[in-house]
Amino acid sequence: MQLKSVTVGIPVKDLTLAVAWYRAAFELGEPDLVPMDGLSEFDLGPFWLQLAESPERAGVEGISVNLSVADASGERQRFLGLGLPVSELQHVEGVVDYFELTDLDGNTIGFVTELS
Repeated sequence: MQLKSVTVGIPVKDLTLAVAWYRAAFELGEPDLVPMDGLSEFDLGPFWLQLAESPERAGVEGISVNLSVADASGERQRFLGLGLPVSELQHVEGVVDYFELTDLDGNTIGFVTELS
């Protein structure tokens, strides 16, 4: 199997608020696709971020999204500067730096920098 892309779907309570939040947090423009009511998609290069209005599923455990970034500590500081809720930076010597950002609906997104 050879994959062409990955789409990460995140259920949200209010699509309009979620789109604004993700645009600000990730420095995004308008959604790249709005294929139907209740769904907005952003092309983030290595994967697509899909926000789906689904209030009954928003913030439920089981959704795992981890993004690899060049500088987890720097991204964490940027999010803090925006007033966004983040966890403490976890440092595993020689392996990874890692933290989580929590969105408006309680979904967590992990940010990882590989140190090896």
